[in-house]
Amino acid sequence: MGLLLPILLGFLASLIGGLYLLGVFRKRQLREPPLDKGPIPWLGHVLEFRRNTLKFVERMQKKHGDVFTVQLGGFYITFLQDPLSFGAFVKESRDKLDFNQFARHLVRKVFGYSAIENDHHILQVSSNKHLKGEGLEVMTQAMMSNLQNLMLHNIGSAADQRTWIEDGLFMYCYNIVFRAGYLSLYGNVPPKSEESEESAKEKDRAESEALFYEFRKYDQLFPNLAYGVLPPKKRMEANRLMEFFWDALSVQKMKVKDNISRWVWDMQQAKEESGMTEEMINRYMFVLLWASQGNTGPSSFWLLLFLMKHPEAMRAVKEEVDKVLKESGQEVTHGGPLVDLTREMLMKTPVLDSAVEETLRLTAAPLLTRAVLQDITIKMADGREYFIRKGDRMAVFPYIAVHIDPEVHTDPHSFKYDRFLNPEGNKKTDFYKGGKKVKYFNMPWGAGVSMCPGRFFATNELKQFVFLMLCYFEFELKNPDEKIPEIDYSRYGFGSMQPQNDVQFRYRLRY
Repeated sequence: MGLLLPILLGFLASLIGGLYLLGVFRKRQLREPPLDKGPIPWLGHVLEFRRNTLKFVERMQKKHGDVFTVQLGGFYITFLQDPLSFGAFVKESRDKLDFNQFARHLVRKVFGYSAIENDHHILQVSSNKHLKGEGLEVMTQAMMSNLQNLMLHNIGSAADQRTWIEDGLFMYCYNIVFRAGYLSLYGNVPPKSEESEESAKEKDRAESEALFYEFRKYDQLFPNLAYGVLPPKKRMEANRLMEFFWDALSVQKMKVKDNISRWVWDMQQAKEESGMTEEMINRYMFVLLWASQGNTGPSSFWLLLFLMKHPEAMRAVKEEVDKVLKESGQEVTHGGPLVDLTREMLMKTPVLDSAVEETLRLTAAPLLTRAVLQDITIKMADGREYFIRKGDRMAVFPYIAVHIDPEVHTDPHSFKYDRFLNPEGNKKTDFYKGGKKVKYFNMPWGAGVSMCPGRFFATNELKQFVFLMLCYFEFELKNPDEKIPEIDYSRYGFGSMQPQNDVQFRYRLRY
């Protein structure tokens, strides 16, 4: 009996400890948000959340209100879903709500990259220098050159240039934009290493094509990889793909390229100066590729699709593009010079800007997550206060148009190209909920410390692609009556959403 008692006590202590870790004993305390632990210990609601994040958040909001805490895979996450109160989340100090802790955990899981202390600072400094202002002008020129190389090379001889070419719209847009962005960032094959400049361009096309199809395989595994629910066989495939990109984007292979962007090169050098190994820098190059090119291709698909489904929008944007081109003294003619599309020209397109914003409002659904480093009190816009525990997480799912006045919906059929234009033709920023102005009315790029540092370059990529499509091509849906495809719900929370199926279209030269 003397030996049995310590064993029983040890077992009981282990059992209680296990139940505690599973969240069985957690109770809602005074001033805390409503607590919903879900049907399964520790896992909580993770299966429903993973299946359809939007519907889950909407169900919880309807059940509990604008603030609620749920258990998801061992974490307690408090969702703040009142857009009038988003400032309390965005402006809270980093000492209390930390984005970097969550980001470091994610990139280690899905890219095999171990972040260093000043990672975010290096990224911000380099992005501010090279992806906005004068640096963006250099990137715009590189992107223009690479887009035209990819878009125009397969048109064929003069005899058949007016022949329609058919393709899947999603794959066409994602393919072209991803590859042009990759070449603009990671460099081109040097002409001196090939027989001619055209041979170097052909090698760029072939290399970027192969890279895109491997990226697409990885991209399809990404959501389940991030949630840690990939089955063993697919996990092996994800590991193979990671190793492929670590090699393809390695520092050694970059060193033999021409036109490597200063953004990529400066970050590579900063990592090296920080003492990071070359192997880990190679892994970081893959992080940059996914972060910079994983969303603009899908966004360009939605934008072109919305324009084709809304003739008045297509007409307005096309007229603006033709006007800007004419004012620059350029004209697209058969056999004439290629368009020199500058950043200055792209700054004169308020209608296209509005169509881009509306597209992102309808199809970008990032989940903004912070680790709670200290016990905090969040004050809502209506004066309510909620206590959030240290060790939990906070999240905002800012796919919020359904919360703004009733005429603004997230149904893709509600696309309105001039929603972000006021009567004077300038950007509109007045949106309301219950008669109160909403400051954070559209957050496709995140907010606060997690605001995408490459958002200006990404927007430029999207606009350049659509501008050049409208300059060079006539294009239309193969079946004009085809419905806008449903969203792939597995992508909620990871940026631009993707369609469940592709849409066939056809295109040919305008002239």
